Amino acid sequence: MAHAESDAEPTRRDFLYVATAAAGAVGAGAAVWPLVDQMNPSADVLALASIEVDVSAVEVGSQLTVKWRGKPVFIRRRSEQEISEGRDVPLSDLKDPIARNDNLPGDAPATDEDRTLDDAGEWLVMLGVCTHLGCVPLGEAGDFDGWFCPCHGSHYDTAGRIRKGPAPTNLPVPVAVMADGKIKLG
Repeated sequence: MAHAESDAEPTRRDFLYVATAAAGAVGAGAAVWPLVDQMNPSADVLALASIEVDVSAVEVGSQLTVKWRGKPVFIRRRSEQEISEGRDVPLSDLKDPIARNDNLPGDAPATDEDRTLDDAGEWLVMLGVCTHLGCVPLGEAGDFDGWFCPCHGSHYDTAGRIRKGPAPTNLPVPVAVMADGKIKLG
């Protein structure tokens, strides 16, 4: 009965319970931390978070492919014909009406103007990964003179918009800024 009267004060057993729980929590944290930490991006990926590409030597009608974040990026300097072909397409003809341009709001329409980097529509920058299964499309090919993915038959137009085939969305446009003959990705 004497023990019941001293319930208000902590006992040695209470201390052992708290100490054991604290040691268990620290041990669990120490065991879980390496698993969580390994999910962070590696140093080589962080180094490629932002790159600058000199495009001053890219001629009209040609394309440059660079690697950024482990993926190909198509940088195309479009000709007047490619620009006019891209701008003549009505939105109702597009399979994906969203621009998929990270430089614009998420609901921006897939007009040619909303897909290009500059107001004139000369510079087009896109991730070169087919949105169907991740293949790399071929440039200046396909039914719309843009890009063609030979693996499953997706056809993209001169603005990188999906027009025919199994790909569900347009080729994505990454965050990019152009200044002084260079394009900064990321």
